[in-house]
Amino acid sequence: MSNVVARDIELDFLDHDFEFVGSENVSTIDSTYASQPYWKDVLSRFVKNKGAIIGSICVVLIIFMAIVGVGLNEHTYDSQIIAHQNLAPRVQGLESLGIFDGSEKMTTSSGTVEVNKYVSANGSVTGLEDTYYWFGTDVLGRDIFTRTWMGTRISLYIALVAVLIDMLFGLSYGLISGYFGGAIDNAMQRFAEILNGIPNLVIVTLLIIVLKPGLLTITFSLMITGWIGMSRIARAQVLKLKEQEFILASRTLGARNFFIIFKEILPNIFGQIITNTMFSIPNAIFTEAFLAFIGLGVPAPMASLGSLISEAFKSFTTHPYMIIPPVIVLAILMLSFNMLADGLRDAFDPKMQEM
Repeated sequence: MSNVVARDIELDFLDHDFEFVGSENVSTIDSTYASQPYWKDVLSRFVKNKGAIIGSICVVLIIFMAIVGVGLNEHTYDSQIIAHQNLAPRVQGLESLGIFDGSEKMTTSSGTVEVNKYVSANGSVTGLEDTYYWFGTDVLGRDIFTRTWMGTRISLYIALVAVLIDMLFGLSYGLISGYFGGAIDNAMQRFAEILNGIPNLVIVTLLIIVLKPGLLTITFSLMITGWIGMSRIARAQVLKLKEQEFILASRTLGARNFFIIFKEILPNIFGQIITNTMFSIPNAIFTEAFLAFIGLGVPAPMASLGSLISEAFKSFTTHPYMIIPPVIVLAILMLSFNMLADGLRDAFDPKMQEM
């Protein structure tokens, strides 16, 4: 065998053998951000959503006008002046510009005629020279401006009722059903499915037979079936969370069931609950408007946006200005709540923006 002689080899390194890596070859390093509270993070994402901010501003303005607008003139929602019937919109200060001057175009058998009932055609005194109706009047001489904002109050009341029903009935029902499971969950879900299988229009019609048309009937209708969507959302979230480790830890420490439901699970699903509640508001408002349009809403002379649209639709071919204010307010109100709900959903769950 040959002998192998090992020798120590000394290596000398020069200064230029090693060089710093250039900035173009440095891999991206994660930035460090200061931690902030959960709700502050939600608020910052919500503020960045322009659609949600616009929707919030519109909702606030409509609420303000519903509170203040009814008292901006001397008319009430049920006051009638027969001599002032079918007057077109007239706004002081804008009539000199040729807009909102009280004139309207009417289609007759001889053609289209422009009529201004505030001013007499032959120069005689009509008594309406100093009269102004910002949205005009209806066929009974009632101020549409005042009635529109009174109708908005009804829609906002329905929105508040929908929120309370979702929070009190739907949320509690879904949390209890999903947490206990088994026979309790099976019985509660079958009961909810039976109620959900009955059309809402049938429920309202049956309630009108027992009660009289009005807000009480619509409120009972929402109480019967309006909470089912929220209960399903809450139940699904509970089924996802009730087997998590922090729930097991609470049970191990001796926490009671209702403490776990309302103190451990509820705070973790609060974002989904708020989002679903905001989406239920436009549906409730539309339901009231639809029922009022078909004659199952609040009785006259009380006004709602749906009843105003129904009444103005009868005169749409001759006086189209009557239907424009309630339609615009209803559309803006529903669109604003939808935009607000979208913004809240993206703020509570940023991953939804990518879907």
